[in-house]
Amino acid sequence: MSSQNIFQRLYLLGKIWLARLRFIAVLVAVGGVIAYWDTINAYYEKWMRPLVGQETALSPDTEYWCPMHPTIVRDHPDKCPICAMPLSRRKKGDKEQDEALPPGVVSRVQLTPYKVAVAGIETAEISYQSLTHEIRAVGFVEFDERKLARITARPTGKSRIEKLYVNVTGQIVEKGEPLAELYSPDLVVTVKNLLDARQNGNREYERMARDRLRLWGIDDEQIDKIVQTGKTITHLIIRSPIHGHVIKKYQVEGEYVEEGARLYDVADLSTVWIEAQVYEDDLPFLKDAVDKKLPVTATAKAFPNRQFRGTIAFVHPHLDAATRTLMVRFDMDNPHHELRPGMYAAVTFQVPITQLDLLPPDADDQRKQKYHQGQVLSVPERAVIDTGNHKFVYRETGPDVYEGVEVELGPRCNGFYPVIHGLQAGEWVATTGSFLIDAETRLTAGAASTYFGASSGPHSGRHSSAAARPSMQRDSSTASLRHQHEYPLPAKVRANLAKLSTEDRRLAQEQRYCPIETGNLLGKMGPPACIEIDGQKVFLCCEGCKDEALAHKDRTLAKVKELKARAQKTE
Repeated sequence: MSSQNIFQRLYLLGKIWLARLRFIAVLVAVGGVIAYWDTINAYYEKWMRPLVGQETALSPDTEYWCPMHPTIVRDHPDKCPICAMPLSRRKKGDKEQDEALPPGVVSRVQLTPYKVAVAGIETAEISYQSLTHEIRAVGFVEFDERKLARITARPTGKSRIEKLYVNVTGQIVEKGEPLAELYSPDLVVTVKNLLDARQNGNREYERMARDRLRLWGIDDEQIDKIVQTGKTITHLIIRSPIHGHVIKKYQVEGEYVEEGARLYDVADLSTVWIEAQVYEDDLPFLKDAVDKKLPVTATAKAFPNRQFRGTIAFVHPHLDAATRTLMVRFDMDNPHHELRPGMYAAVTFQVPITQLDLLPPDADDQRKQKYHQGQVLSVPERAVIDTGNHKFVYRETGPDVYEGVEVELGPRCNGFYPVIHGLQAGEWVATTGSFLIDAETRLTAGAASTYFGASSGPHSGRHSSAAARPSMQRDSSTASLRHQHEYPLPAKVRANLAKLSTEDRRLAQEQRYCPIETGNLLGKMGPPACIEIDGQKVFLCCEGCKDEALAHKDRTLAKVKELKARAQKTE
């Protein structure tokens, strides 16, 4: 083997060993960095951190803040203690450049499409509905006091009960049916006086005798029969004045009774009362309930599948201080005597929410018209977050962008709340998942790392001055398919239309498209531009269409009329 070949082999062998040693050295270096990473990082931060006061001295107009939590401000580079995000640098006094939240908006949050899908967030439109407040109460069936009768002994002096035709408590009696027969000496004397006055032609004494007999319960037919026959009667028959049943019998046969002594109590059950206890909170709904004869539905334990219907008859003027309830009385028809006094009854009645004065003074004409028709602006109960002192709703203003809005609501009605202030018709609010949005922004501030951007939650107060600054732009191609199928308008368009006044938004929705660029949906290119032609408002997709619209006014108005007719036809 020549010396040249030996040299080449040794050179190749050296190259191989050198490559292996380099690989081993790289592994050792990487292992050392991993093992001592914390130490290396600590030394790096120590060497790179400026001295205390150095930054202020070098740049007195510079400060560092957290875009996710604007309240975190430092005078030197640092990390946010909440989300561990490096603080951004800005000049002092640049706070006014931050986008302020609109009045009434306490927070704003933008979620990732993945987060929306995982949380199952759903939205619903704010619309007008006919709401009724349901009041449930428990009461007792009572006698109708207007249909109670007490039968007493009317003749003066002592009378003897000769016979009781009705001798059993609970027995049904008809009107005019004989109940008892009394022997009364005074009856004999009065009849004798009647006959003598008739025979002597004394009209005055005859009239007085007739009146006395009538007061004792003898009708004119019986009195005329006595006068015709001329025979004196010694027994008085007591008859029932009403149809009903005997609820109590006081006397027995053969007993002597004085004038006014009780004989029977008779009750008519064709109608009964139900007296129920209504809580103090429901008292405003009972205004004018008696005058309007508010319908009521009652069910009894004995007839769980039957509904008895009646009306409110009376509201007691005073409150029970012990139970904080008000007694309300209902009239119930009871032709088959199924409702019996003493029964429990569950009472339900529906009161229109317009019974309360929930119309705000600044309401527009459409809202006033709907209110007089019995419809109010309503929001689903699931969308409302009640903190005790305040109520909040998360309103969707863009694709997966939600604003926390403080609202003023009326009482809950069948799963909805009437809206007094805070929302407008046509806006969309989060229903399912609204609590998750609120909880993760208010209770776990570190969870903001799962969002593109978030501002302080409702706990920060109503006057928060810093809005959300998303950390990255949302790709329009990732728009949720849920919006395409659920909403008649894209979220971006609805968000831009929401920036208009209520009246302008209604007119823009009636027009729908730009009269110049007819393929452009109003709101697609930002808030629609508004011009006035011959006293009529015309909305354009952008400012660039103004010159063309004003140059051909007649053609523009004709196109607007055509667009409104087309939109109305499609609806």
